[in-house]
Amino acid sequence: MGDPIKRAILSVSDKTGLGEMANHLAQMNVTIYSTGGTFRALQEAGVKAIPIDELTDFPEIMDGRVKTLHPAVFAGILARRDNKKDLDTLVAHELQPIDMVVVNLYPFRQVLAREDATEHDIIENIDIGGPSMLRAAAKNFESVAAIVDPTDYGPIIEEMLANNASVSLTTRRRLALKVFKHTMEYDTAIHAYFSRTTG
Repeated sequence: MGDPIKRAILSVSDKTGLGEMANHLAQMNVTIYSTGGTFRALQEAGVKAIPIDELTDFPEIMDGRVKTLHPAVFAGILARRDNKKDLDTLVAHELQPIDMVVVNLYPFRQVLAREDATEHDIIENIDIGGPSMLRAAAKNFESVAAIVDPTDYGPIIEEMLANNASVSLTTRRRLALKVFKHTMEYDTAIHAYFSRTTG
């Protein structure tokens, strides 16, 4: 098994099962960072979380277009735990490793399917930070659990409860595979939209 999960970023559009999952993480002493709407949902569920801007020391700006695109997030996710230089870099910049990323993306396809959706609505539902965090976490699957599918919450929590809050390498690799499939399909839908609407 891997090391215990100590820090997680939660940032989800689909909040199915979020409160229960986050509550289990909190009970296992996982520090939870979250973004705007997710943070509010966690507060309503009674789960202690830290706003992402306390991690980045920079406010969410541009109506939320820029909130997680920051070295404090990505260095924490991408740091190789077996690479002394990476770990020294975290220490030098007073950063912490991020062990879990729980993200699902803006509902681009659902908005696209709406008859009343304007191009503005469609464009604003192209997620940037979410896929970036997921891909970073999946790339570093040897150390980070990347969760994109709410149906994985239950099995992951069960595994953590049975294994001192850790997630196995086999599971992390399977989760990474799911991430890359999900982001590929997401980008394919965006590409298809632009292909139809660009002369």
